[in-house]
Amino acid sequence: MHIEAAALDEAVAKKAFTGVVTVDTGDRRTFERCEGFLHRGLRVPTTTRTRFAVASGSKTFTALAVMRFVEDGRLGLDQPVREILGADLPLIDDAVTIEELLTHTSGIGDYLDEEGEWEPSDLVLTLPVHTLTTASAFLPMLEGHPQKFPPGERFSYCNGGYMVLAVVLERIADEPYHDVVHRLVFEPAGLESTGFPRLDELPGDAALGYLFQEGDLVNTLRLPVRGNGDGGAFTTADDLHRFWTAFLEGRIVRPDTVEEMIHPRHDVEDENMRYGMGVWLHRTGPAVIMEGYDAGVSFRSTHLIDSRTTLSILGNSSEGAWPVIFTVAELIDAELG
Repeated sequence: MHIEAAALDEAVAKKAFTGVVTVDTGDRRTFERCEGFLHRGLRVPTTTRTRFAVASGSKTFTALAVMRFVEDGRLGLDQPVREILGADLPLIDDAVTIEELLTHTSGIGDYLDEEGEWEPSDLVLTLPVHTLTTASAFLPMLEGHPQKFPPGERFSYCNGGYMVLAVVLERIADEPYHDVVHRLVFEPAGLESTGFPRLDELPGDAALGYLFQEGDLVNTLRLPVRGNGDGGAFTTADDLHRFWTAFLEGRIVRPDTVEEMIHPRHDVEDENMRYGMGVWLHRTGPAVIMEGYDAGVSFRSTHLIDSRTTLSILGNSSEGAWPVIFTVAELIDAELG
């Protein structure tokens, strides 16, 4: 797929987009564009090697780690999560399974309910952000949310479900969530620039997340100090193409598992997409999608399976990337029909 630079000019002009747009086909980069700064105060420009937060895009990494355990027989898709949780989170229905958590059909109450009114600038976390360093540290925040509907009844996007999966990973592996994902997902995919750095000690090549299109207010007090099962990884445009290639070639999970994860399970009309298991899917064509939206983060990476093409938009403000994301989505729609 070819993107004319002029096609992005209007989208970039609508809001102050700071970030990176890339197109990679096979082993060749066919388009790249960098806008704005990874650090506004110091006026450090973004580059294609800048590490950006991807918010809920991280859920795909969590799903892959869970599926590695399923392949190894350490978890079952039809296994009730209660077997791992024990007495914790008693409001979760005893019938909720691992698969229902992966596919957002568990019906559990969400600690960050996106069906309600919510703005990225809101202070929504109920625990001190500096304490949220492991999945188990989130347990008090996951408590007290009643079941919304019976397990398996329908699709309802749920951040809490992926935090429960992170707790499951920690308990099965007896090691921190971040170490599990690094060992089972990042290493086999060769993602050397992808990880979960702390927001209060970001490396120099990581983009600060700005709440607004102007000003220097960053997201440090609005997100966990370290990302976890439902979001918070940092990655680069290069690593995203590397990730999609490794995933679809069966280098993270087996090819039959890949097919299970990218099989369309739900039409999500509000998002104009479909959902598989841990990945979004294009509404009509063979394309897989990671997407993230949070305080200081606007992100989407789409991989067109047939042409082995990755189109990634990584932004470090809450809203700035969306005009660009929608413009690129229109081009993808035209490509896939």
